[in-house]
Order: sequence, then C-alpha cells, then structure tokens
Amino acid sequence: MKRTIFLVLISILMVMGLAACGGQALECTDAIGCVEIAPDDPILIASSLVISGPNTDLGLDSQYGVEIAIDFRGELLGHAIELQPEDDGCNAEGGQTSATKIVSNPQIIAMVGTSCSGAGVPAAKIISDNGYAMVSPSNTAPALTDPELHEAGYLRTAHNDKVQGRAMAEYAINELGVTKAAAIHDGDPYTEGLASVFSEAFQELGGEMVAFEAIDANADDVIAPLTTIAAAGPPEFLYYPVFIPLGSLITKQAQEVDGLDGVILAAADGVQSPSFLEAAGDAAEGMYVSGPDLGFGNETYDKFLAAYQEKYGTEPTAPFHAHAFDATNMILDAIEKVAQQADDGTLLIGRQDLRDALFATSGMTGITGTITCDQYGDCADPKIAVSQVQGADFVKIWP
Repeated sequence: MKRTIFLVLISILMVMGLAACGGQALECTDAIGCVEIAPDDPILIASSLVISGPNTDLGLDSQYGVEIAIDFRGELLGHAIELQPEDDGCNAEGGQTSATKIVSNPQIIAMVGTSCSGAGVPAAKIISDNGYAMVSPSNTAPALTDPELHEAGYLRTAHNDKVQGRAMAEYAINELGVTKAAAIHDGDPYTEGLASVFSEAFQELGGEMVAFEAIDANADDVIAPLTTIAAAGPPEFLYYPVFIPLGSLITKQAQEVDGLDGVILAAADGVQSPSFLEAAGDAAEGMYVSGPDLGFGNETYDKFLAAYQEKYGTEPTAPFHAHAFDATNMILDAIEKVAQQADDGTLLIGRQDLRDALFATSGMTGITGTITCDQYGDCADPKIAVSQVQGADFVKIWP
C-alpha cells in the first residue's frame, strides 16, 4: 500500500514538474505524420532549383527570392528559419536526385521548387509519395496540375502555360498580324506543353501551323531541322519556348537558313536572362519573349528589389524571383497556421495538416498578385507579358 501511494505521488510530481517547465507532451494525430521541432532547433525548409549549369540564372534568381522571404520573416513561432538548397539540374534526373535527398531528412517541412517542369515531374511524385509538400515558383507545364496527373503534395505560384501559350498566340495574330507559324520544343514537359498550347490557340484564332518540331536540348547544330521548317512554310513567326543553350543556338542559326529571312523569332521565359542575351549576341536583337508580367507595382516588390540589389549586387536575373518569394511565404504562413506549440517552444507540424493549409490558401496578398489555390495546386494570379530584346535588354511591350 505504501509503495502504491509512493508511485502515485511520484507520478503527480512528474506531471506537475513537466507542466511547470512547459514540457507537456504534444500528440501527433496527423494522417501522414508530423515533424517535431525542439525548442532551440530551426524550422527547416528546402529548395530544389537549378543552381548550376547553363540555366543557373533561372534557379539562383528564384533561390534569392526564397532567401529574401526568409530574411523578411526573421523568425517563425520563436524559431529561426533555415534553408537547405538543392540543385534540380533543370532535368528529370536532377529533380529525382534532389527530391530523394530532401525526403531522406525527416526534419525538412516542405520544399520550394522545382525550377524546371522536367525536374518537377519526378520530384512531385517523390515529394508526394513521402508525405511532404512542394510549391514551385516556375514550373509552368500544364501536365503538373492536370487532374489526371496531379500529385497530392504539389502546388505552384507560377502561371499555367495554358495562359501563356494562348497569350503569345493572341499577340502574334492580333498585334503582329502573322498568319503562319511554326513551333519548336525539346521534349521537356515545359517546352512541349507551351509549344502545344501556342499551336492549338494559334489555329483556333485562325492561323496556320506549318511545322511543329522537336529538337534535342543538347543539339550543337540545328541547321537541318530549321531547313525542314523553312521548306514546310515558310513560317512568318517561329516560336521556340526552350531553355538557354538550345534557344541561343536556334536564334543564331536561324539567320543562316534560306527561307527564314525575315521570320519573326520568339521564345519564352526559359531564356529570359542575361546569359541568353550574351550567348545569342546580336542575333537576339528584335526578337520577342513571352513570360510573366513583372510590372507588379506594389510596395512589397519595391522593398524586395532594394533588398535583392543590396544583398546580391545585381538586379533580378530571371522572371520568377517574386513567385519564389510568394511560394516561401505560402509555406511559412501554412506552418504558422497548423503548428502545435508547447510552452517550452517545441513545435509539432502535421504533414497532412500542412498540405491542407497550403491548398486552402485563398486571397493571400503576394508580390505577384492575389494567390488562391485550386484543388490541383494552381495558385497563381496569372499575368503574361511580351517583351522585345532591345539593346541587349528585355523591354516589355505588351500589354
């Protein structure tokens, strides 16, 4: 009897001690598990962006957007915020490798990425299958949010190329007055998806597609396929929404092909960087590029640009820095919404709760506009612009 009373007293004292120290237990009831963060540990998020190779401008620009969002936030629920950056390589292999590394760390809460849709396809499956969530700042391939193909943990703040492809078709027909066009892609989900949407919209608007060609992204000579395109039309307008290496090659070699004299050249946001202008040289002068409209014109963006210049010593190098800023804040807001917090500062974050909060994002004021997510992860407030290369710069000319 004395032993029983002693054990009861010890149990009561332990409970009182835990309460006094703010050490009460947090219970995980989440369907797919929880992340527990100790009182002195940081909130850890990851990025998977193209931060090496010829498309580095695209990924680093977005990574800087993530870093500035973290800087602006400072801390969250009394915890520092840390970023684990990974490289998506702008290809499927890189997306798979980076996502596999990220899900091997149970302390990572969510991921900002990927840069490229080709990396996003395998990454979305790995991230989703392992219970994590990802928000991409620059995946635009329609397939990633297609109801038949969408992965449960995938969202994006970038526009869907169903919007961009049609906008470029409307510009070509209504503003430039062309009636015959050709399109080139490299088989990547982004390039093929955008070229396909452009082609379909161009024909719906009364234009004629004289060619739709695939060229290897690593090609070192494109005279033969460009000659085939010239023989098929020739087109008045050539749209090639590819990345920097292939885009610069097409831009230069189109000047050498009989039958493409005077053809209007046009690309998309995959080449919208100083690296492309340097690689393409004078051949890029006067060509058109579609992409997100960066005329945000709000106080947060002004503050963002000042911080970008001060921290990195340059203006933004690609179009998706603001989308990355908004993607990061989406994640941080969702964490703040769902985290359980003990008196000692311990956090417990349910992975399904986090997903639910991300997909429930509605009316969020971001740099890029008002962000509201649908059930398949399209969250953007899409605004598309067309720029023209003028004097080694991208100058917005429409709308």
